[in-house]
Amino acid sequence: MSEEPPVTYRGRVKYDERTAKKYQARKSGKHRAEMRMVDRAFALVPRSHRVLDVPCGGGRVTLHLAERGYAVTAADLSDPMLEIARENVAKNKLNCAVEKQDLEQLTFGDRAFDTIISFRLFHHFPTREIRQRAVNELCRVARKYVALSYFSPLSVTSAKRILRAALGGRKTEKHATPLREVRGYFAAAGFRLVRDFAQLPLIHTMHLALFERIGETRP
Repeated sequence: MSEEPPVTYRGRVKYDERTAKKYQARKSGKHRAEMRMVDRAFALVPRSHRVLDVPCGGGRVTLHLAERGYAVTAADLSDPMLEIARENVAKNKLNCAVEKQDLEQLTFGDRAFDTIISFRLFHHFPTREIRQRAVNELCRVARKYVALSYFSPLSVTSAKRILRAALGGRKTEKHATPLREVRGYFAAAGFRLVRDFAQLPLIHTMHLALFERIGETRP
């Protein structure tokens, strides 16, 4: 296995025990809206698919998909997040493996999972190099689909963040990426866009795009 990539952005190391616990306090309405977006994307994914949720955080997406019949493996780099995810899986009596993995250097073999979902991470990546490296790794391990959430710059939320920074306020650590750029990373890895989902595209910044491997014909 190659050496671990250098720590070049805060998202790799920010989730210690305190921040991991704080992250779990998500408003129920926001959680339901995000899971509805996941459901819209996974309406195109057969229930027979083996799914990797990376990074899994506290297991929100893992639990949601497992309860809908998918065989889900959860993975994350943060030990506190992994502990929370394992507790949630056990509490809900689900049979989901939870593993420590670095999304940029997964230890799984090529096409080890039918579908991969990467939720609420991509916007932490500050450079094109990191984004392409992460997409390459997700696509290497996915046989058929990759569902990736990203922050669109074409939204009221993104505009507010840009304006706040321009007026001398706190600069955001959340990096918005145009869909055409995201499509380019996946095209370089041999995948094409199936469909892009959003709650309200021009209002909410987070989108969930489903990509499929070019030339893969099996369900």
